[in-house]
Amino acid sequence: MKPPQFEYQRALTIEDVVAARAANDNTAILAGGQSLLPTLNFRLGSPDRVVDISRITSLNQIDIRDTEIKIGAMVRQRQVELNDEVNQANPVLRETLAHVAHMVIRNRGTVVGSLAHADAAAELPAVLLTLDGRVEVVGLEGTRSIAADDFFRFHLTTAIKPDELITAACFPVLALGTGWAFGEIARRRGDYAVAGVCVLINVDASGVCTSAKLGACGIGSRPTRLVAAEQILMGSRLEEGVINAAGEAAREAVETPDDTQASQAYRQQVLATLVRRNVVRAAERTGASA
Repeated sequence: MKPPQFEYQRALTIEDVVAARAANDNTAILAGGQSLLPTLNFRLGSPDRVVDISRITSLNQIDIRDTEIKIGAMVRQRQVELNDEVNQANPVLRETLAHVAHMVIRNRGTVVGSLAHADAAAELPAVLLTLDGRVEVVGLEGTRSIAADDFFRFHLTTAIKPDELITAACFPVLALGTGWAFGEIARRRGDYAVAGVCVLINVDASGVCTSAKLGACGIGSRPTRLVAAEQILMGSRLEEGVINAAGEAAREAVETPDDTQASQAYRQQVLATLVRRNVVRAAERTGASA
């Protein structure tokens, strides 16, 4: 299939992008193109203008600070996946990226592009939400930071304004002793997940869970925090009965109805299984017994 006609603009500065978007609110941003081009080819989008940001060198930076990893809008997914310093600061990113599409896609696709596309079945939005991450955007009114929970509104819908550009995604550095895991089940490797789960766990010296963050993709109209499962784990020893109860509680978070990929009942079973498996893996990575 062929994309609709549009005006192409190659931006050299962030200000160029903001001005272009302010002049026409039907403007799309081209970074890696791995989400945008299929959208155009299938005529799911028909922008008047496409602004290419690939020549803005300031957007191709990874900045690792004491508490945060800042990933610019032109940083490829594969760059993050292979970056040992990023992996040391937050290993859940490498584990998650290994599940994103195929290597040839990750070589071109950007981390920020996936977040901006906001597909409810995509892995990176769920991870940003679970980690309580954020995005930085620039518009006519200046720069602002948007927390993940506020950024993702609905499937393919975010809180970004028509004149704004996402310049970076910010993921926290994991605290020492944090257990982490990401897992998903898909019909074929590289496909969007039937369901996927990200888990972060902290425990105290007695093995009691002091912090639990669980998020999921593929189960609703946006990435979802599994609050009921988190509450069951918090304040408990991570024993089999508690972990099983958390998995069962997660079932209620599934909103996606039966579709061509799976029934709702199957997604509920997949989600419960993924919660159990990945809570155990995360707990093992803290040194706690499960």
